[in-house]
Formats: sequence, structure tokens, C-alpha cells
Amino acid sequence: MMMTSDWVIILDEAEELCKMILSSEPAIALQQAYDAVYSDTQIVEAIYAFNRMKEQYEDVQRFGKYHPDYHTIMKSIRQQKRALDLNEKVSALKIAENDFQDLLDEISLLIGKTVSEAVKVPVSNPFFASGSSCGGGCGSGGSCSCSA
Repeated sequence: MMMTSDWVIILDEAEELCKMILSSEPAIALQQAYDAVYSDTQIVEAIYAFNRMKEQYEDVQRFGKYHPDYHTIMKSIRQQKRALDLNEKVSALKIAENDFQDLLDEISLLIGKTVSEAVKVPVSNPFFASGSSCGGGCGSGGSCSCSA
């Protein structure tokens, strides 16, 4: 494929869009929330402990209730997850991630529909799924009726 002036213009516009996305409020809020979580040593230790427990949980899942530590690990992982979910900084990070994903979904839909109404754009938010040709679940492991 030859590089034409049209391609240069498209690349310049894509770079400008990227800069606008990175300087948007949702992107800045996401970065601030991420920094708040990962600068707190207690939260970071809790996240690492939860990840180690997830590895044990996956091992337990292979054997199910016949695993000798089934009940202990199942209870512990639920407690750790709940503790992380109730942490204000972690919940703020999750909200910021969702807001940023909504922004990306909206931009994807705008670009896709600009190209063609027949373009199928997978989105993570059901609100945007009505504007998408996909019925939701596409790209997320769910069921999708797309014939991509």
C-alpha cells in the first residue's frame, strides 16, 4: 500500500484525536484515580494478596468442593474482594474506568457510523448497544449475533 497524502491526513487526524482523548476529563480522572490506588501501599498489598488468593481459587475450582481447603479459600476470596470493592479509592477507580470506557465506546460508534451505517461496533455499555449494530456481548465473551 502506498502512502498518499490522504493517509498522512488520516494519521494526523488520528494523532489529534488521541491527544484529545488523553486530555479529556475522563482520561484525567482515570489517571488520578489510578495514581491514588497504586500510591497507597496498603491497597497495593491488598491487591497482591487478592491476586495470590485468585491463583489458589483457580486451583480449588479444578477440584471443586472436594479440595481440602475449598471452604476456607472460597470464604477468604469473597472477604478480600468485598474489602477491595468497599475501598473508596478502588471504587473511584472502577467508576473512572467505566466513564473512560463509555467515552471510548461513544467515539468508536461515531467513527464507525461515519464510515458506514453497516459497520458493527462492539460496545461494553448497554446504553450504547442500541446505537450499535451489535446486540451487545460482542468482544466480551457474551453471545452476539454479529457475522463479522
